[in-house]
Amino acid sequence: MVPRAGAVYTPDPRASGSSAEPPTEPTTDPEPTPEAVEFVRFCYRRRRLGWPELYDEMCAVAGRGLFRGWGPEELADHGIAFGLFDLPELSALASRIVSEDRDLVRLASGALSGASATA
Repeated sequence: MVPRAGAVYTPDPRASGSSAEPPTEPTTDPEPTPEAVEFVRFCYRRRRLGWPELYDEMCAVAGRGLFRGWGPEELADHGIAFGLFDLPELSALASRIVSEDRDLVRLASGALSGASATA
């Protein structure tokens, strides 16, 4: 049978012998390792890109071993994974680190401008 145009495929969980209940996921995300945070910060500071371009940069850095000589396998040992199902967690970590970095730059520039105004 050929599906008609515009039809939405909905798999029948009984067909594969699986239960109708989706697999459970952990309720809390583990805290990233300091090395994972440093890897994302390293990649962000190289090019100052936002997501998803930062993801491309992280893949390039991992593929070339530019961070401590680590490739994808070593980064996975520290909680950095590049798979499709890992993207939400990686994106959240990258967003947090980019936000922190921008806040530090803002604070530093404010402190510098305040110091020059009083001098």
